[in-house]
Amino acid sequence: MTNQLPLTVKRSIELLGIVLIVTILVVGRDIIMPIIMAFFLSIMLLPIYRFLIKKKFPEALAIILPILFMLIFIAGIIWFFSAQIGLLVDDFPQIKENVNNHLQSLQQWVSQLTGIETSKQTAFLKEKSDDILSMGGKAASGAAVTLSGVFVFVGLLPIYIYLILFYKDILLRFSFMWFKTDDHPKVKEVVYETESIIKSYLVGLLIQVTYMTVLLGGILLIIGIKHALLIGVIFAILNLIPYVGALIGNLIGVLLTLTSSTEMWPVITVLGVIAVVQFIDNNILMPRIVGSKVKINALFSILGVLMGGAIAGVAGMFLSLPIIAVLKIIFDRSAQFKQWGVLLGDERPAKSPLTVPRFRKKDPISTKSGTMKKV
Repeated sequence: MTNQLPLTVKRSIELLGIVLIVTILVVGRDIIMPIIMAFFLSIMLLPIYRFLIKKKFPEALAIILPILFMLIFIAGIIWFFSAQIGLLVDDFPQIKENVNNHLQSLQQWVSQLTGIETSKQTAFLKEKSDDILSMGGKAASGAAVTLSGVFVFVGLLPIYIYLILFYKDILLRFSFMWFKTDDHPKVKEVVYETESIIKSYLVGLLIQVTYMTVLLGGILLIIGIKHALLIGVIFAILNLIPYVGALIGNLIGVLLTLTSSTEMWPVITVLGVIAVVQFIDNNILMPRIVGSKVKINALFSILGVLMGGAIAGVAGMFLSLPIIAVLKIIFDRSAQFKQWGVLLGDERPAKSPLTVPRFRKKDPISTKSGTMKKV
């Protein structure tokens, strides 16, 4: 019946569906985001669960043990991060002195450049800092609410993961019953490829955090940069957020270096080491570790990250790429939504569709890399 609808009506329904989905995500993000996160984590824990089932473990225990391993791992990361923060707090008197020195140097530079006296600059900074403090006081209650939301989010994750693994066969049966019998092979293919993509992506991110911390923190530690391990772990964690996280990580690395030193060479060193490590990560290590068959173009990767952040904050930014990857897998195997898979992918036609009509169709095409792609 749907196939007989005019093309304009089909496209209108698709766009209306996108608006409806985004609205549901915005309104129900506090409920939906923990479930999506639990879904991805449960897929990552599936190999351990299957191994324990093969070893004749009771099903409940085979689900609980992987969750415990995950919680212990997360607790270890939090402990390491807290220990590094503790070292930073111990150096607070020296940090305060270094910040004052940097501010004085900056004021002198501004005075030479603009002619504004340092006393007027100090008065301006004091006025603005008072405004910031008053704004911070108003936001304190909001921060408390956010912190409680984080605890609820983290507390619900183990419960959701357990239930998803326990009822996975019901969820799979529901997925198959949603489609006609003729489409079941495609549904099965989507399930297997989705599992493969999510596992390779999340496990790859864990490996990435480890080697980024070791590489970046280790090199900075050898060079003699203070708080090297803290810079390494902060950058490694923020780097999980595509594109935006690396920029913020560079900024935090510079600020931490400035507060721990009165010279400029450590800042240049930190930026140089981060650039080298990131180049190795982006071009050598990460492509081999993840090895994803689904490639998302940079435009929609950035848009996805920004939209995910606007909808659900940091969790939305982190989950944006795996969600887009899963959607592309589904779109590529659906005749009705295949064009959306093309839009999200990075398989550029060998020639412009404006001049070559066959590149406008939903047929296999030659790409600029010289391979044939199904679109």
